[in-house]
Amino acid sequence: MSSTKGQVIRCKAAVAWEAGKPLVIEEVEVAPPQENEVRIKILFTSLCHTDVYFWEAKGQTPMFPRIYGHEAGGIVESVGPGVTDLAPGDKVLPVFTGECRECRHCKSEESNMCDLLRINTDRGVMLADGKSRFTIDGNPIYHFLGTSTFSEYTVCHVGSVAKINPDAPLDKVCVLSCGISTGLGATLNVAKPKKGHSVAIFGLGAVGLAAAEGARLSGASKIIGVDLNTSRFEQAKKFGCTDFVNPKDHDKPVQQVIAEMTGGGVDRSVECTGSVQAMISAFECVHDGWGVAVLVGVPNKDDAFKTHPVNFLNERTLKGTFFGNYKPRTDLPSVVEKYMNKELEVEKFITHSVPFSEINKAFEIMLRGEGLRCIIRMED
Repeated sequence: MSSTKGQVIRCKAAVAWEAGKPLVIEEVEVAPPQENEVRIKILFTSLCHTDVYFWEAKGQTPMFPRIYGHEAGGIVESVGPGVTDLAPGDKVLPVFTGECRECRHCKSEESNMCDLLRINTDRGVMLADGKSRFTIDGNPIYHFLGTSTFSEYTVCHVGSVAKINPDAPLDKVCVLSCGISTGLGATLNVAKPKKGHSVAIFGLGAVGLAAAEGARLSGASKIIGVDLNTSRFEQAKKFGCTDFVNPKDHDKPVQQVIAEMTGGGVDRSVECTGSVQAMISAFECVHDGWGVAVLVGVPNKDDAFKTHPVNFLNERTLKGTFFGNYKPRTDLPSVVEKYMNKELEVEKFITHSVPFSEINKAFEIMLRGEGLRCIIRMED
């Protein structure tokens, strides 16, 4: 692959020309990596709700034409000046956030919110020079989340690239670079349930099921899945859920229902919906004295919620998390190892697979609310 080092690569990419319109497979030019950048040959990518949300241009600055995609696995093709910890041939996961290893956040053991590379949905260019590495006939195509994995080749900042076990199957572990690690880490790294604890999971999409998987790995004895869609309950059993509550089935607040089920409240709860009402319920359903609630879901920008301060004074704890508190370069390789050691069952999350030429089918599947993750095979 290094024979292309320093050269522009022409390859196929799925370009979004306008909001909500099918992606178009185009031939794009991908420039060589600049300082602290890496060019990656993408082998497998998957579709996440965040891609769909920004493709639909809901509630943020529309930026087109753009190459979406941020859950993926690939091989390093070449590296730019200043890159010392990656080399051509390395197996990697590009990540929508990053770890520069220089800022206060990166140097803190408590944070993964890198000042330089934390998620920025409005930036469509590279940090090094403020330009895009993608062009069509010399005209720039915007990047997305610093990853743009719906392209056979992409360029990322080195701080947003996690080097992983060379034996890891990319068609499986590619899904660990966003939603699944977010849910898993929310439970393992932030809620930290102990063996025998009870845990409530609000929202049983991919992130919520990953949070349930974290509770299962922790040895929780009771895992309560909370969702307005009863059809999700059967699938959630595979991820360790033992009990289910649909708030629509009750004429009292769901936090009260859960308190009655658990003798006063669950030990831990993880909220994965972004609904303010679910956030209140997730906090108020934990047991006084030791209960911990963790917020994962992203609310609407004008949202606010209220709860009585006595809930805090009675020793309930409310926490938030970003990307499951994982530092991308430092911690993501260990999540891959959980899969390699057969602790974490990634296959359960992969419900569909399509060739790159049919990438729009993946969008259709997600818009219909079917399945969890659809793998897009770049070579078929």
